[in-house]
Amino acid sequence: MAPLALSDVRVLDLSRILAGPYCSMLLADYGADVIKVEEPGRGDGTRAWGPPWVGIESAYFLSANRNKRSIAVDLKTAAGREIILQLAQHADVVIENFRTGGAARLGVDYATLSARNPRLVYCSITGYGQDGPYRERAGYDFIIQAQGGIMSITGPEQGEPYKVGVAIVDITAGLYAATAILAALHERGHSGQGQYIDVALLDSQISWLANVAQNYLATGETPMRHGNAHPSIVPYETFPTRDGHIAIGVGSDDQFRKLCGVLGCVDLATDPRYVTNADRVTNRRTLIPLLQEVLRTRATGEWLERLVPLGIPAGPINDVRAAIEDPQVQSRGLVQEVDHPTAGRIKILGPAAKLSRTPATVRLAPPPLGYHTDEVLRELLGYDETRLAALREAGAIGPPRH
Repeated sequence: MAPLALSDVRVLDLSRILAGPYCSMLLADYGADVIKVEEPGRGDGTRAWGPPWVGIESAYFLSANRNKRSIAVDLKTAAGREIILQLAQHADVVIENFRTGGAARLGVDYATLSARNPRLVYCSITGYGQDGPYRERAGYDFIIQAQGGIMSITGPEQGEPYKVGVAIVDITAGLYAATAILAALHERGHSGQGQYIDVALLDSQISWLANVAQNYLATGETPMRHGNAHPSIVPYETFPTRDGHIAIGVGSDDQFRKLCGVLGCVDLATDPRYVTNADRVTNRRTLIPLLQEVLRTRATGEWLERLVPLGIPAGPINDVRAAIEDPQVQSRGLVQEVDHPTAGRIKILGPAAKLSRTPATVRLAPPPLGYHTDEVLRELLGYDETRLAALREAGAIGPPRH
């Protein structure tokens, strides 16, 4: 098997909860050696975010920590900080998500670590970034969703604003961070120098407003909620059927004509109010009820049998069970099994992107707290049993694994 794409990259991950761990997990999937630094006795806060549990681990923790090695080091002790300083000299990347200024107070900030390792790529993930009037505020996904605009356009047209059902701000911040880290590593190959990366949850959320933000910038009009409908494409929403609902997304005038043919209302395709998408957006309030009336006459499965073969984008409204058990999802290997040191054989989600020659893999289960402390300190720093025992006695590292 060829070396993995990032098999020559070592990441020292000082982050916890979701955005930072998700970022480091993506790098680990492609082969990076990710050393997850956790507080002895407590670990990443998500370890306690259950139920549900898989053995003694929370399902939440398992979702963002595959392919990593965990070491339990107390950064509040001088000996613990020294371990991190030494490990950083062996690292290519450091990721942290302390509140702004927190890493400096602990003595593990970019200035300190890069002084020892100028090639270090150092990524800070915070709620609001390293500057600006909100820089010292704590950042939480839900608050950023509220503050960053996404809730204002999510939910029923006449109802209250809704948050997205997963911590999408944290996830996308982790994606942005991973992309920036890869860019910095690529540039380092030319310059030989590392650099500092500043990722903010609020910046990330504003960025992925994408076309909605651009619509505002183009018109000055504040975007509103449309429920499951699209502000700029019609019909592009969910419709009731005889036994449930169906999602239909008509992306062109040709697809609309085909849809009208399937529904048996070809006159709508030539109606001047609905011929073009711009016409349909203008007249959505008269068109949508007509389509709803027809779509209620058959079951979702019957409509899908008619729509999909014609290339009309349509799909069922799956719950999570149905989505994960979908044959397409199963065939793509998105659900994988791995041996966990304490929970036995477990199922976890696997990598999404597929590389043909150096594919991402699931090699390690999300680790128990401090499971690799001795292994990492022996391997990278050459510590012997006497040194490890002294560090434990001083409270700088956690107990040995069992």
